[in-house]
Amino acid sequence: MAEKVIVVSGSITVGELAETLNLPVTTLIGELFKNGIVATINQRLDFETAQIIVEELGLDVEIQKKETAAVERVTHTLSDKAVERPPIVAVMGHVDHGKTSLLDAILETKAVEGEAGGITQHISAYQTVRKGRSITLLDTPGHEAFAALRQHGATLTDVVIIVVAADDGVKPQTVEAIRFAQTAHAKIVVAINKIDKETANSQLVKTQLATEHNLNPEEWGGDTIMVEVSAKTGQGIDKLLDMVLLVADFEELKADIDVPAEGLVIESHMAIGRGSVVGLLVEQGELKPGHFMVAGTAYGKVRTLLDFAGKPIKKAGPSTPVTVTGFKELPQFGDVFTIVKSEKLARQATEKARIERERDAASTNVTGADLLKKMTQKHESQDLNVIVKADVQGSLTSVMDSLKLVDTGGEITLRIIGSGVGNISENDIRLASDENTIIYGFNVELPPAVKRLAMRDKVQVRIYKVIYELLDDARQSMEAMLAPEVVETEIGKLTIKGVFRTLKDEVIAGGEVTSGKAVPNVLVRVKRGDEQLAEAEVTKVQRQQQEAKEVFEGEMCGLSLKTQKKLLVEEGDTLEFFTRELVKRTLG
Repeated sequence: MAEKVIVVSGSITVGELAETLNLPVTTLIGELFKNGIVATINQRLDFETAQIIVEELGLDVEIQKKETAAVERVTHTLSDKAVERPPIVAVMGHVDHGKTSLLDAILETKAVEGEAGGITQHISAYQTVRKGRSITLLDTPGHEAFAALRQHGATLTDVVIIVVAADDGVKPQTVEAIRFAQTAHAKIVVAINKIDKETANSQLVKTQLATEHNLNPEEWGGDTIMVEVSAKTGQGIDKLLDMVLLVADFEELKADIDVPAEGLVIESHMAIGRGSVVGLLVEQGELKPGHFMVAGTAYGKVRTLLDFAGKPIKKAGPSTPVTVTGFKELPQFGDVFTIVKSEKLARQATEKARIERERDAASTNVTGADLLKKMTQKHESQDLNVIVKADVQGSLTSVMDSLKLVDTGGEITLRIIGSGVGNISENDIRLASDENTIIYGFNVELPPAVKRLAMRDKVQVRIYKVIYELLDDARQSMEAMLAPEVVETEIGKLTIKGVFRTLKDEVIAGGEVTSGKAVPNVLVRVKRGDEQLAEAEVTKVQRQQQEAKEVFEGEMCGLSLKTQKKLLVEEGDTLEFFTRELVKRTLG
């Protein structure tokens, strides 16, 4: 048992760790420096880094991580006055399996036409009415880079519609969506889409789900509702909505309205003339214009309250998606919003949240991964510095998380030196010009004045509307920084039988090819026994006094070698013919 136990809640500063260990802070900074990390007294170390440093110092101290509760929906105790609320339904599944098209068919809209590459880039919330009852629908992204968004989509959901294409079957993101739904304890309804296609095979999809993922169709004696639909023709849409309402009825979904409004931030961005525009999902209470809101480290007053279609409304009750303006700054995606009585209370709440977030920030200055990478590297790595700007907070989080996964095994490190929501600004250009940085914009614009500044300062600005194209660009940029690999290809060997002329930079000799072939315009290693005398270039090969392109094993030939300095070649020496080229490397 260690003499001392230190509990680290997410992260700790260098100064705090030194004080806890009763060590001079210079000792700790020196240990970090020895392992390739330059740190100051106020920089934060994550839990893993603290563990590594204590082990390196040989201290009899145990580092324990403070347990934090898992992030999940808060369950409120309902009062006797609780009323029925609409079900919140997330539509999830693999990219290009028709999630957004299915929503279009339900809502009779054409949202997919406005999406880059036909891929949903952030969570969008809608409401529809079926048999006089409202249903709230969340369209979640299907691309693998948006796993964080999909996870939030599941955790704030009552029912998850898993969309599976009948002509494509169960895919990786389908499996991921199923796992998220099960973790969030949400009810699952499977929509087998694209049954209008000739290659559709609904039975195969049901078999895959039953045998591999324990989702057994009702008609096979299981408890999972599966509905065959076609977003293109509209077949099965009404039945799908009826099944969603049926599942909701079994859940007896209710919420209180006579309580302060509360819910989740589902997206946020800055808009010219409107300021912060934030998408919220109300979970309890009623949100109204004039309410003071708190969400994480952001607060404000509800200036405008709009429904999913952009129409002003006077109040929003449970399970209602709304768009509000009035936040002083952008809240983060996934933050819980609450209502307080005054602006003073709102400021106090956000200040407390800011202190907690800074103290327990996961994005510390120095991480265990950084330290281990530095400790194991045999040479200095290069840095690719990037600034990331995105249209909404959720997309920014996903882009940054995905960029951090692009790895070169330690040779190239991608450093995100700046990020934010909104169009690319002059400040971004100035920061990039100082750091030799690439600016990546995701679904944002580059104003003309900022573009001129970027051109003047020769700053690279790359804007994308589809996330995997942005990630491909980052990967290619890192690959371009990788040192090329030297590849040698053996061609043949020759034994010298006679030397005809030796000059300052040329040797003319003859011999027999003992393996492979002898060819001109390649390199040779001149060896005497096991000792390598020099490298030279073959400028000419002759067979029977005629120039030859290649001479094969067992044949005699003459050849001319170009050397860097005078080379004394003797009978019996061996020439090894080879090529050497630089091959561009790619990320593994």
